[in-house]
Amino acid sequence: EVQLVESGGGLVQAGGSLRLSCAASGFTFDDYAIGWFRQAPGKEREGVSCISSSDGSTYYADSVKGRFTISSDNAKNTVYLQMNSLKPEDTAVYYCAAKLGPPKLLPDQYDYWGQGTQVTVSS
Repeated sequence: EVQLVESGGGLVQAGGSLRLSCAASGFTFDDYAIGWFRQAPGKEREGVSCISSSDGSTYYADSVKGRFTISSDNAKNTVYLQMNSLKPEDTAVYYCAAKLGPPKLLPDQYDYWGQGTQVTVSS
């Protein structure tokens, strides 16, 4: 059974940091790309960052470049999202997802999803 479990969300003040984790199981991790997405109330789900588990290539949405860093620990089948300099507009439910093939920031291309973790940034 494929499982993606996010953790690490919480409440933080603007300018603060959080590190999200996505623990994956039930599939061959190295064959998949992992993406982080977020959805704020009343808004569509948007791509934040993604990484190839095979070659480590990474991609970021313009809104998070220079503030967020995605990384992968293939030995632990876990992907991390380090979020620094957080802003109130980063408040959302953050999801990780998995897809075969190259990483993309398009939610519709992902096959498996976690349950999400809430990130709230206060001003």
